[in-house]
Amino acid sequence: MEQDSGYLGKKVKAIEVSPGKPISRLLEEMAGTGFQGKNLGRVADVFCRMVEAEDLTIFFGYAGSLSTTGQWKIINWLIENRYIDVLIPTGANISEDIVEAMGFSYWQGTSNEDDAKLFSEGINRYYDVYGTEPDYLEMTELLAEFIMTLDKSQTYSSRKFLKRCGQWLDKKNINCIVATAARNEVPIFCPAIADSPYGDAALIAESRGHHLTIDAIQDYVEFMSMGESVIDTGVVYIGGGVPKDFIQLFAVTGDLLYEDRKIPGRAAGLNRKGTGEQETYYPHKYAIQITTDSPQWGGLSGCTFEEAVSWGKENPEGDLVQCYCDATIALPIVSHALSEKTQVKRKGTVLKFDD
Repeated sequence: MEQDSGYLGKKVKAIEVSPGKPISRLLEEMAGTGFQGKNLGRVADVFCRMVEAEDLTIFFGYAGSLSTTGQWKIINWLIENRYIDVLIPTGANISEDIVEAMGFSYWQGTSNEDDAKLFSEGINRYYDVYGTEPDYLEMTELLAEFIMTLDKSQTYSSRKFLKRCGQWLDKKNINCIVATAARNEVPIFCPAIADSPYGDAALIAESRGHHLTIDAIQDYVEFMSMGESVIDTGVVYIGGGVPKDFIQLFAVTGDLLYEDRKIPGRAAGLNRKGTGEQETYYPHKYAIQITTDSPQWGGLSGCTFEEAVSWGKENPEGDLVQCYCDATIALPIVSHALSEKTQVKRKGTVLKFDD
């Protein structure tokens, strides 16, 4: 039947099973289907284009407690290949990986175990993954040992603190995320760092007379000052939460650091009605999110990029794609597709700080 409505321009293409088909090829075919399979295929495509783009700085938000589920070595691989220029994780994700990097383990379990019995046995449950409290405490004590090496008269940003922690752990051959980032000069900002074993380790150090000061505003100033070194930005969100919000703000509040509300050395940004020259916006050119949160509850974790456009956080003409999927499914698949399609280590953005 002849159609001229303009709605039927692109056909769905059924996937055919083919032995030995590369993951990258499968994702390309999924992009021609529907629902979240299509979106996952588009995520892989946009991520590849981000990696290949000129003059792009890639921010990576890593939320939740995913390192316990075997995802942390993927983050190491992304860092080592400079597919991440700036990492913004939860404190959990950059501490719980240290447990395995120290030689301990997490264990497959079930979500319907007797949790009172698990508690009595010294086992912590992460949905269907188990970890032991002694291993967790040993990791926390290790972080406390590091904190005791710091100058307690100095104030740190989370980036400066984590860089030194990564260097210290790297010397001990503990190849965790913060060590990998320090070795590859990828800055990590963790705006909610106290809500994690790093905060617990600080309490241990405090009990021994060693006070750690991490200045959240210093963190924010350092983070926003990177605007002077970037041209275009792309963002990848695994989950949402504080990491997503922190990165999104890079597009809309960095100008507040400067009296004329413009970022020095950066191309002209956008102004909006009602603000005149009082604010300048630098929306992200590329944006990817993998999340299980829904937009209708009004939270940022599920907020659509279309909504973010109204704030100036995303470029309406940019490459924006969200996939509503469990990250433990999507992240391994997409990262393996990247490894097949991008054979050369990315140069990345060199970001300098006054340390």
